Amino acid sequence: MLTPHPLPFHSLPHHDGSPLYVSTQTPTLGDVVTVRLRIPLAFGDVTMVRTRANPDREPRFGDARPLGPADGHVWWVADLVVENPVHGYRFLLTMADGGHWWLNASGLHDIETLDSEDFKLVAHPAPPEWAATSVMYQVFPDRFARSDAADTREAPDWAMPAEWDDAVDQLPPGRSHQFYGGDLDGITEHLDHLERLGVTLLYLTPVFPGRSNHRYDAAGFVEVDPLLGGDAALIRLVEAVHARGLKVIGDLTANHSGDGHEWFQAAHLDPSAPESAFYYWLDAEHRDYMSWLGVPELPKFNWSSTELRRRFIDGPDSVVARWLAAPYSLDGWRIDVANMTGRLGDDDLNAEVRQTIRRTMIDVNPDTILLGEFTNDASADFQGDAWHGAMTYANFTRPLWSWLARPDPVSSFFGLPLGTIPAHTGEQFHRAHTRFAAGFPWRTRLATMNALDTHDTARFRTHADAEVVPVAVGLSVTLPGIPVVLAGDEFGLVGVDGEHSRTPMPWGSAADPDVAATIDLYSTLIGLRRGHEALSTGGLRWLYVGEDALVYVRETEQESVLLLATRAAAEVTVPGWVVPVSGLSGGVPPEVGTALCTVSDAGVRLVAAGASFTAWALPGVTIPPDEHLVSPRGLAR
Repeated sequence: MLTPHPLPFHSLPHHDGSPLYVSTQTPTLGDVVTVRLRIPLAFGDVTMVRTRANPDREPRFGDARPLGPADGHVWWVADLVVENPVHGYRFLLTMADGGHWWLNASGLHDIETLDSEDFKLVAHPAPPEWAATSVMYQVFPDRFARSDAADTREAPDWAMPAEWDDAVDQLPPGRSHQFYGGDLDGITEHLDHLERLGVTLLYLTPVFPGRSNHRYDAAGFVEVDPLLGGDAALIRLVEAVHARGLKVIGDLTANHSGDGHEWFQAAHLDPSAPESAFYYWLDAEHRDYMSWLGVPELPKFNWSSTELRRRFIDGPDSVVARWLAAPYSLDGWRIDVANMTGRLGDDDLNAEVRQTIRRTMIDVNPDTILLGEFTNDASADFQGDAWHGAMTYANFTRPLWSWLARPDPVSSFFGLPLGTIPAHTGEQFHRAHTRFAAGFPWRTRLATMNALDTHDTARFRTHADAEVVPVAVGLSVTLPGIPVVLAGDEFGLVGVDGEHSRTPMPWGSAADPDVAATIDLYSTLIGLRRGHEALSTGGLRWLYVGEDALVYVRETEQESVLLLATRAAAEVTVPGWVVPVSGLSGGVPPEVGTALCTVSDAGVRLVAAGASFTAWALPGVTIPPDEHLVSPRGLAR
């Protein structure tokens, strides 16, 4: 937790993992990496800065050197040798009065800090370059669109057929068995809509056969469900996506299969079957077994089986490799229930499983992304050894709802049995976001999903007033991470839980004024994100955190983007040296939004009349030159 300090946020020292502060995002073992620290003159007289690294778990201190002042700040710089695949470091600041402060990824502290919250240099193989600049669009295939071919397919025996405009059935068995018949060619036919929004990454929930509308109960992994159009439809979709310069990833259930899967069918009641080692059995007859959260239709994989690994995740003949290779050519995987995968009682094979998956992916196509579902504190598993980013709710989704949604009664709150959506202030949003993001290396933060909602949750709009929707979407596209649009959010859809949120897309309403305005809102804010590299890879500094307003800046040497998010009327003034406004005076026109920005001798004054999200483009950051020559990986120039 951030230590209370008498100075405001904009007067506190700052460092993050962005190129403004770290010389390379892709170090290798033995590299010398240069790191910068930015200290406002208003913070006080700092006489010494030291780095504290922890190679091989042995603390090591090094001296930083001052670069001199620039625009109200003094910059310090230090060189670190990367000695471990995850190399942690923090800063120790000595004040002229003899006091000391520690700075790590969770903020400024007056006592010694945890290693888990150190800044981190990661020497593991890097994520694809496109990960950090992605904007994701999540599609639940059964509910997105039907091609003409869908009308020729007979519904399976498990299905409860529904017309496209029928209400979603919230009760079993309809929750899992209601069948609308959306298919992959239907998605292909609506790629113009994705381009209109400006999204760059299509995420498909499972496309393999199952006995449910969600298909997380896989009956096999060697073919695309014929109900979706089969393998040929996936090839057509991926080729069409790639032709537009977009990416597409699939969804794998590595924690469990369905009880209709051929492997489970072979092993159930037959201990002699080779596939028996793929599952956890509770009796000698292999009748009873462990399953995901006790759901018998989802028997849990036992990853101690070498043969299971060979068939599923390890090597060129595995399931993981098959769908990344031509002709299917998926651009990566999202792994369902990644937090539980390989874990049961005394067994914890999660690291082996995720590292094997990533090694296979690198061998097939290193330019692919691996995302893992993790519903709570994900930091321990997301240190860069495999998962590139998390599908998690702790660092963004829950804090955002708590700040912007109404405190409505709910059955659960993203897994927390609270009964009511918590009502948080902006300060609480900031603390929660910072706490859960601090454990991630910077590049993991850039690939972690900023979701307002997903196919497993209620939709944000269900519990939020219309005026805060731009604020929520704006935060998702401008804070570090991959923005996520659940198909239908841009139509203003609602849903009380995950299954109810899986509403068929109301394509016929796209031209309705209210719907068109919401689609335009998403397109505008996604366009803001894509139009400024700083919003994808730039550093993040918080300038003001209040009950109803947040002010922050994303910045590089080339540009800065000043951002104001409010849930009510607010007025904030920060000193002129805080952001690069030298030479500007009077009103500064916004890139998006309606709040006012005025620059004068009194500082930068931001005024919002109510709930709003506004962005202003500003010049980049000036850094004094470093005459100290280091390795080519360093920042010297």
